[in-house]
Amino acid sequence: MPTNLLRASVRPCVPASSVRNLNIVAMALTAALVTLQLVGLAMVERSHARAMEVSFPREATSCAESVAAPVSPIPYD
Repeated sequence: MPTNLLRASVRPCVPASSVRNLNIVAMALTAALVTLQLVGLAMVERSHARAMEVSFPREATSCAESVAAPVSPIPYD
C-alpha cells in the first residue's frame, strides 16, 4: 500500500518537459528580439552619423552667405 500512495503523489514527467520546452522557446524568441533591436539601433546610428557627416559642410556654406533666402509660409490646413 505505501507504494500506491507514493505513485499518486508523484507528478507525471510530461508537463515538466512541456514547460521546459516553452521556456526554451521563450528565451530563444527574447534573444531574437533583442538581436533585432540591436541591429536596428546600429542601423539608425549609422544612418544618423552619415546624415550628420553630409550636413556639416552644407551648414558651413549656407551660414557664410550674406543674403537671406526668402521663406514661404507653410499652410497648416
